[in-house]
Amino acid sequence: MEKNPKNKKKIILISIISVLLAIPLIILPITTVIVYESIFGEHYETVSWLEFSVKDYDGLQMERSDFQSEDVTLAGYKYSKANQEVKGVVVIAHGLGGGGHNTYMPFIDYFTSNGYYVFAYDARGNDNSGGDSVGGLPQGIICLDNALHHVVAIEEYQNLPITLFGHSWGGYSVGNVLYMHPDIKAAVIIAGFNESENLLEYQGQQMAGAGVHILMPYLKLYERIKFGKEFTAVSALQGLEKTDAGIIIVHSKDDATVPTKYGYDKFYEAFGNSDRFEFVLYEDKGHDYLFYSEAAWAYREQLNADYKSYVEDNGREYSAETKEEFMNGYLDKKQCFEPDPVLMEQILNMFDTYCGK
Repeated sequence: MEKNPKNKKKIILISIISVLLAIPLIILPITTVIVYESIFGEHYETVSWLEFSVKDYDGLQMERSDFQSEDVTLAGYKYSKANQEVKGVVVIAHGLGGGGHNTYMPFIDYFTSNGYYVFAYDARGNDNSGGDSVGGLPQGIICLDNALHHVVAIEEYQNLPITLFGHSWGGYSVGNVLYMHPDIKAAVIIAGFNESENLLEYQGQQMAGAGVHILMPYLKLYERIKFGKEFTAVSALQGLEKTDAGIIIVHSKDDATVPTKYGYDKFYEAFGNSDRFEFVLYEDKGHDYLFYSEAAWAYREQLNADYKSYVEDNGREYSAETKEEFMNGYLDKKQCFEPDPVLMEQILNMFDTYCGK
């Protein structure tokens, strides 16, 4: 006996509806979790040949001062130099992908040489801190928030003004955390961005094309569920608006990692006429190297040329092992990562001004 044609049509219709419902309710949410966790599911370590030591800098002292951030212990570090009149504390928030705070040692030395204590830390999922992975962009705000709660409880920091210095992910964290800590005296945002969804969409486009737009509502919802409203519902613009801190915004027009439209342009449009804001926009300093000196840039270019010759002249392959071998033998880290003296003086003057108020 043949089946009723009407029943066939009904079965087909139900199947089509089921598939259509499964896409937004099951497939896309699952895809979102997989994509998000694959992006942020890594523990980052500083490359060995890039590591600085306190001994690299005359008189620089370091003491561990770990603290809790949610369910993990973060590695905290108190830096200082003896026999100085202390003006305040600089808290450094590092970027994403290169490990923890260690590669910012040239800036730590600069600030401690000019009258500031420095507190730096490895965010969750980086270097000596706990956590199998960084988790996501809002995690940076959470780590910095907990670092600041720890800093104000440190005895030698009592009654000292607090300033912030953040790069990239750290710059985003600095801008956002100001909403929760509006009493911060001054802050520097270098190559930072306004909110996580902008960068998620941009980076997603680089990897998956326009299809990422379909996932954006799910990615935003997943972040909200994972990190909570407190750390996902605000933006750096809101943080900058809420505080009376002195602010320096630094970026480069050719930054391909964090284009200026996601950070600098938004900040300038909102605060370009404010007396408490200073804006520094370079033409061609990229993302990772924009706060180093011209001499460091020249050295780096020569170092890259020497590395190319080293590989080709010795019949080697371009690999992590070859690069490590070359860098261990030839890299002068202090020369390669010398801070830009003009920029650093501008930052120091701003810190001195606002910490003295």
